[in-house]
Amino acid sequence: MKPSTHLPSRHAGENGLTLPDYSDVRNAAERLAGVAVRTPLLESRWLNERIGGRLLIKAEPLQHTGAFKFRGAYNCLSQLTPEQREKGVIAYSSGNHARAVATAARMLGAPATIIMPKDAPAVKLAGTRQEGAHIISYNRGTENRTAIAEDLASKNGWALVRPYEDNFVIAGQGTVGLEIAAECHVRGVDPNIVVVPAGGGGLMAGCALALSAELPSAALYTAEPQAYDDHARSFAADKRVTVQDMSVPTLCDALLSKQPGKRTFAINSRRVIGGITADEDAILYAMAAAFHHLKLVIEPGGAIALAAVLSGALESKGKTIVVVASGGNVDPEIFQRALKTSGNGW
Repeated sequence: MKPSTHLPSRHAGENGLTLPDYSDVRNAAERLAGVAVRTPLLESRWLNERIGGRLLIKAEPLQHTGAFKFRGAYNCLSQLTPEQREKGVIAYSSGNHARAVATAARMLGAPATIIMPKDAPAVKLAGTRQEGAHIISYNRGTENRTAIAEDLASKNGWALVRPYEDNFVIAGQGTVGLEIAAECHVRGVDPNIVVVPAGGGGLMAGCALALSAELPSAALYTAEPQAYDDHARSFAADKRVTVQDMSVPTLCDALLSKQPGKRTFAINSRRVIGGITADEDAILYAMAAAFHHLKLVIEPGGAIALAAVLSGALESKGKTIVVVASGGNVDPEIFQRALKTSGNGW
């Protein structure tokens, strides 16, 4: 895989796409100042000893709506015209993007319709409804959520807010990376590695834009569930690879994209070293470890980067590693399972 490099402004990526750059992330940070939560980097002596190095966890479960997705949603919706906001917005999501768009829409005075799978976690469905959004359910196995949303957007004149294939969304997510870099600079820390969860790749893409400029010596990695390692395989192949079997069960409902996005992969393939994975047991263990040692509630998809590092997917001895805990919207039953099955010795 090619080493991390910072591309020039507004470069043409795959298929000539116009992509966001570092300045777009900085502009997003200005829009989000005083609106988004500036989440902390947490640290635990026990976790440091566990990896034989230093481990810093970016706590995005403490963000509005319980996940990083608020950043991109608000940055995107804030760019709509008054007429677009009045007509309304539509989005599709298994949960975190759904609630983020619903919340940003409420804050900015826009009606929101969200396409969500019937099997979405109850906590994510409830949170989205509480924000006043209208939810349309679909069958994840037999229906195409993108086609449904595009059709409704066209018929009703609604603005479609995509979960990761949108420059403003990517730039908003990149403020996670800016905050990581700023906190590291304050602490005098120069991380060797930064690991970021990846579904469609928007969070990683935004963070890669920020971190390749602010922490250029840090090696960047995505983290995914073992059965949905499309980013890891795409980086190895140097092209977008598709997950062929979407029937394999995983706790990580937020990370079920079949392949990296066109825009996100165009950004990440030039900056990210590669991808790592973790199995379901490691994910449950990481959720419990975060609860016991950081007092942080993380959902399965949000715990994937921590899980991969704790399970030894990367050499960590003597290294400083930053992982992003991307969200904390977990159903109580799943969280209880994590606490019950993760073992003792905390």
